[in-house]
Amino acid sequence: MTVWQLTLHLFNFVLPALAMALLMPWAGRWVVGIGAISVKRRMLVHSILGLLVLVAGLVLQGNDGQMSTYAALVLVAATAEWAMLRGWARP
Repeated sequence: MTVWQLTLHLFNFVLPALAMALLMPWAGRWVVGIGAISVKRRMLVHSILGLLVLVAGLVLQGNDGQMSTYAALVLVAATAEWAMLRGWARP
């Protein structure tokens, strides 16, 4: 595997987590409203949590790209966004 192929492979591995990190704060703002935590900080939290979920899925299942890993990624991102926006305190 060349360096270029390794770079593309790693980029494609982290791309779902980065896409979720980019979109979830804006979706949360649209659905729940404005929160106390800035959008940039929420993007950072989503990036870290998403990468952790993808690595855990790779370690536990032996290969990447399993649908259960992506389902866990969506659940973790939605739960984190709900927690950062204090969804339990909203009417």
